[in-house]
Amino acid sequence: MVLAKRMQTLSESLTIAISSKAKEMKAAGIDVISLSAGEPDFDTPVTIKNSVKEALDKGCSKYTPVPGTAEVLKAISAKFERDNGLKYEPSQIITNVGAKHSLFNVFQALVDEGDEVIIPSPYWVSYPEIVKFCGGKPVFIETNESTEFKITPQQLKDAITPKTKILSLNHPTNPTGSVYTRDEIAALGEVLKGTDIIITSDEIYEKLVYDVEFVSVASVNQDLFNRTVTINGLSKCGAMPGWRFGYIASPINELNAAMKKLQSQSTSNISSIVQAGAIPSLLGKTDDDIERMRREYQSRRDIAVNLINEIDGLSVDSPKGAFYLFVNCSKVEPDSMKFCQDMLLKANVATVPGVGFGMDGYFRISFATDIGSIKKAIARIAEFVKTYK
Repeated sequence: MVLAKRMQTLSESLTIAISSKAKEMKAAGIDVISLSAGEPDFDTPVTIKNSVKEALDKGCSKYTPVPGTAEVLKAISAKFERDNGLKYEPSQIITNVGAKHSLFNVFQALVDEGDEVIIPSPYWVSYPEIVKFCGGKPVFIETNESTEFKITPQQLKDAITPKTKILSLNHPTNPTGSVYTRDEIAALGEVLKGTDIIITSDEIYEKLVYDVEFVSVASVNQDLFNRTVTINGLSKCGAMPGWRFGYIASPINELNAAMKKLQSQSTSNISSIVQAGAIPSLLGKTDDDIERMRREYQSRRDIAVNLINEIDGLSVDSPKGAFYLFVNCSKVEPDSMKFCQDMLLKANVATVPGVGFGMDGYFRISFATDIGSIKKAIARIAEFVKTYK
């Protein structure tokens, strides 16, 4: 059997690979603490569970239109207007099997062989993989701690070529937790004026921000609205990771038609039951639950940052969003894969090497776990670093 050539472009997700190894060790009876997975440790709010139970009792088990039911599309439209100051018609919205599926649909619909997609680095592991699968070329803009891992307008200008099709933004950012300000977004937008470059803005962590205001990219001005495809979902800010509910909003009607056509030949509609369950969250009925979760994450962040920075050789800046710390380990070990593998095997702590996000010399830990486990894991990391050779 010969696999399709496009399969050769794909690499296994390092985040999933590390998590899988940690689960294997746990299954073997080893006391592993995993700080690798990117999912909330909070349960789905009871309001959502009750909504699903009611929907099931009413026979919510049929096919729906490909973009979603009228009720869920209307709820997403209301969410955008309430939370982000954005006006999208229900016809400009499509629901997907998680935000990763949303991104896949967007890139499949837009990227041709040889098209370039600009991706700030470090990046979420799936961005370049999806671009390559579509035949495109990822163009990375390297960032560093001096700019809080955010790209500058000059860097963006220098990266643009006649083949540039998309600027792929993620904010709040995985793995660094960076959050762009309104002025920073506007400055990047000025660089794009007069071009046909599309922005894909992955805003999956929008409600998990600390000490700052979240601003949706498309809300900054009309030009940015016209060129931005907004991607979101409820895996992170809805505490619904396994439900796989994502969505796309775009004012570009031709693109929307293409994505609907593509999805009609793949998943068709997403689960009717999941759509019903998502509506209370989209309408703001679980906002108090999410705010409690956000406050707890902020408390964990502050404790974890202080503990990491007490370890000689490691350092980390306090992230403004998401639930990750991107820890600098270059003084101890610049090879992040070796460092994380050794830490898993010798300290029984699972983290994710920075090389998987395009930046070696760092590793990512998630503070989406209980504070007791976080403290215990960081104590193990401290002992591991102390004896590392």
